[in-house]
Amino acid sequence: LLELLRSDEGKQLKLNDMIYVDSQVASGMAYLENKQLIHRDLAARNVLVGESLLCKVADFGLARIIDGEDYCPSTNSKFPVKWTAPEAMLYNRFTIKSDVWSFGVLLMEIITYGANTYPGMNNREVIERVQNGYRMPKPPRCPDELYKMMLSCWDKDPELRPTFDYLHHYFDDYQVSSEIPYRDVQHD
Repeated sequence: LLELLRSDEGKQLKLNDMIYVDSQVASGMAYLENKQLIHRDLAARNVLVGESLLCKVADFGLARIIDGEDYCPSTNSKFPVKWTAPEAMLYNRFTIKSDVWSFGVLLMEIITYGANTYPGMNNREVIERVQNGYRMPKPPRCPDELYKMMLSCWDKDPELRPTFDYLHHYFDDYQVSSEIPYRDVQHD
C-alpha cells in the first residue's frame, strides 16, 4: 500500500478510494480482533493491494495470540515506534487497542499519500511528545470526521479507542453515505 500511495497512480486516489481501503483494513483487523490476535506492526507498508484496490493485511512476523487482555514481549523486542501506542512503547503492553492506535497512524499515511509520519521527529522525540499529549495535526484536505476518527484511535486511554468492528462499520457506512445518489431521469 505504501508503494502505491507514493506512486503516480496512487496520487490519483480519491477520498472514496481511500475510505474503501480504510474499510478493508479495518475488516481484516476486526477478524484478527475476533480471533484474539494482535498484529503489532500495522502500517501501510504491511498492507497488500491487488486488483480493484483489494487490500489484505500482511506481514504477521510480530503477530501474537492474546492470552488474556494483553501481550508483554521481552524487553529486548524491537517495534516500529512511530506506529506504536504509548502503553506499548512505555510499558511493553500490547493489546488489540494498541493495534487500533497503529490503525490511526495508517489512516494518516493513507490520507497523506504515504507521507512520513511525525515528520522531522526522531523516535525519542515521538515517544516524549506523544506521551505529553501530542498528536499529528490534521492534514490539508482531510475531512473533519476522518481526523476525529484518527484522534479517537489515538486516545490516551486504550479502553476509549474504538474496536475494529466499529471502525469497519464506520468506514463501510462512510463510503456508502458519500456516494453520489442516482437522479431520476426525465423522459419526454
